[in-house]
Amino acid sequence: MSKPDGLLADIAAMVESEHSNQMPLTVVVPGAVITGRLAPESLWRERVAEVLEASEHLKPFSAPFAAAEAHHAADRDESGRPTHLHLHLARILQGSYGLPHTGGMYRIRIADINSWTVGDLSYSDQ
Repeated sequence: MSKPDGLLADIAAMVESEHSNQMPLTVVVPGAVITGRLAPESLWRERVAEVLEASEHLKPFSAPFAAAEAHHAADRDESGRPTHLHLHLARILQGSYGLPHTGGMYRIRIADINSWTVGDLSYSDQ
């Protein structure tokens, strides 16, 4: 997608302004279908920092996520709308499986999304 979807950017902005992480969303990007819940960038960064901080080997990498300047100007377009989605409890759908099983944290550039739908697609791990 050469031009980001304005409606999707507006939805992301609403999630940011309301600090809600209850909006289910499924997106199609080249090579993957990803389903999860939209989260405000600050909450997403906080959670990623916590996970990295808990790992002895990855602890040093938590600093950029925990930085106070979590909302970088580069992550907004000229009108101030988000340029990226932040998904938590997210899974890449591959056939009848969702990876990772417990859900992960994904950051996706809105301009890279080919299509999307409101809702969290279910999958079967059997």
